[in-house]
Amino acid sequence: MSVDVAFIFVRALSLIAMFQAAGVALFLARFEDRLRSSSRAIRQLGLWSALLGLLLVLVHHGLEAPRMTGDFADLWDRALQTQVLHSSIGAANATRAAALVIIAATLALPGTASVPWSIVGSGLMAAAFLLTGHTTTHSPHWALASLLWAHLTIVMFWFGALPSLLLVARRESSALAGGVVAAFSRIAAWLVPFIAVAGAGLALLLLPGVEALRQPYGIILLVKSATFILLMMLAALNKWRLGPRVATGDTRSLRILRRSVAAEYVLIVGVLVLTAALTTLYSPEP
Repeated sequence: MSVDVAFIFVRALSLIAMFQAAGVALFLARFEDRLRSSSRAIRQLGLWSALLGLLLVLVHHGLEAPRMTGDFADLWDRALQTQVLHSSIGAANATRAAALVIIAATLALPGTASVPWSIVGSGLMAAAFLLTGHTTTHSPHWALASLLWAHLTIVMFWFGALPSLLLVARRESSALAGGVVAAFSRIAAWLVPFIAVAGAGLALLLLPGVEALRQPYGIILLVKSATFILLMMLAALNKWRLGPRVATGDTRSLRILRRSVAAEYVLIVGVLVLTAALTTLYSPEP
């Protein structure tokens, strides 16, 4: 296994764990007061995601030095590891670790008092991604940073809500599950389209021209866009057809809803894996 393959694998897993932990924390901050039987299971999901994410961030950080040289032996090179630690990458990973500690502590301590800390931890997680990458090297910096922060925060909320909704659908009554799905869909109807708006804004600011869409970076970007369209179609199905039927006690619609939410989850996992490859191997410049 090459260093790049190992790096992408760990980065993808860390993105999944981090986004899920932050998203679950945000979901609970908004909906926990409506839950009955699923709250504890959702908290445990978020807590274990945060702890796994913390471990993966440490592994990901350790692999930065070998990635610089292409040699796994440099994992033990103290000079290179010190260089990484004092770089913007080190600052970003330290911020991610701090965010995960806050989220883990918040999820381990139930209660409404933890709501502000859920928001702080998730916001800090999104902010960590502003410390490295193209938003630090391209202008206008503030526009790029603002768009990326909003983009990531909404994706985290959406991603963490999906397994949470599955647990709600399995453990709560049909009426309660349908109500939570409907409430989430109303929020998502306003927030999720901004993912496309922010993504388009980032692409316009980062891509040098239309010809860049023919390069690997642009092709993967187009695949991510197509996946987003599929996600919007599933989200619309959940909001306009399945959610209302579940609320009336329709068990068949409840089963379809579970499959639809699971499909959304798998699609976003695919997007995160693509993102790991995109940000590791390619650049917007042709």
